[in-house]
Amino acid sequence: MKYGELNLGQIEALVNVIGGLEVVKSLIGGTVKAVITTAKPIIDMDANPYVPNNWKVESHKKGGQLEWNLERIQLYFSEQQNGDKWIEGNKLRKELKTQSVCNANLLDYLLAHSELIPESWKGKAICFWGTIYRYSDGNLYVRYLCFNGRSWSGYCSWLDDGFGSSDPAVVAGK
Repeated sequence: MKYGELNLGQIEALVNVIGGLEVVKSLIGGTVKAVITTAKPIIDMDANPYVPNNWKVESHKKGGQLEWNLERIQLYFSEQQNGDKWIEGNKLRKELKTQSVCNANLLDYLLAHSELIPESWKGKAICFWGTIYRYSDGNLYVRYLCFNGRSWSGYCSWLDDGFGSSDPAVVAGK
């Protein structure tokens, strides 16, 4: 099979993106022509973030309508994260106040559209410092995106923990 590396779930997803089975049949039959657009996704960074059970939002830095463009997204590291060094999350949070950190809305969007996540992010815990959560135990947390070996997943880190050279913050550039 020419496209044997595709599984049935991926093929079904492609058919759904195209517009369903009838549209695919029309494309094959030549009665419909496809027009490919290069529009970049827009993520609403002003929306209320997802809040897991037993959590509440401590702070949420809104960011307007973010056009997903990897050329404008940067991974930020504190000088305290170089080499074997690390910085406590609470201190890093204060340092990041002057940065255009992205919030958890982007994390959730990327989880739903993991094909947009760059390969270079694998092996890192990509932190979304624009949204800080408080768990029912009173502790503060930041959510992060990480590849678990098979797929991308969302996790959280306690701000009393250390953040090192594999824990960058996502920052939107100009």
